[in-house]
Amino acid sequence: MILHQMQMSGNCYKARLAARQLGIALTLKEYPLMTGETRKPSFLKLNPNGRVPLLELDDGRCLPESDAILYYLTHGTHLQPEDHWAKSQMLAWMFFEQYSHEPYIAVARYWLAYAPKDELEKKKHLVPEWHEKGNAALGVMEAHLRTRDWFAGSAYSIADIALYGYTHAAAEGGFDLPAFPAVSRWLSRVAGQPGHIPLSASW
Repeated sequence: MILHQMQMSGNCYKARLAARQLGIALTLKEYPLMTGETRKPSFLKLNPNGRVPLLELDDGRCLPESDAILYYLTHGTHLQPEDHWAKSQMLAWMFFEQYSHEPYIAVARYWLAYAPKDELEKKKHLVPEWHEKGNAALGVMEAHLRTRDWFAGSAYSIADIALYGYTHAAAEGGFDLPAFPAVSRWLSRVAGQPGHIPLSASW
């Protein structure tokens, strides 16, 4: 399978991490930041939304959206709970990640750490909102993790991978992770899982 991806993206990292932990072979096709490669017709034929990650299967079918890719890669494995309630919790946290977490934590990271400085000037008025809503999401995670080790059921799952992707890099977006001690302990637990690779690791 081919993972169309961008190395610095937390969303792409999620797929790489899960694949590595399950021993799934992937060929990576890199789309460098700010080159416009994902807006070219050749890529838009694969994903009309013009975004990575995109998982291209051996038969040519293409699956977009990071959490859908996570779900596909890990179907029937120990990274998804068997219990129906725990699996539903897993999905709830993955939806939370995309709706309440990623739009603020990932966006703040991009603009503050990677975007051209002249472009950042146009967005600076939004930084307080990103931080307010990103900290609110971290607060929800903190409350959950004060009494639990993992997000879905009693074991590490793709709910944890989904939330780890950008949480562990949140400091790049100006977030104070030590202010969330339960989240910080969870980050260490995730990093200690077998097969873990850092975001920067080459495949």
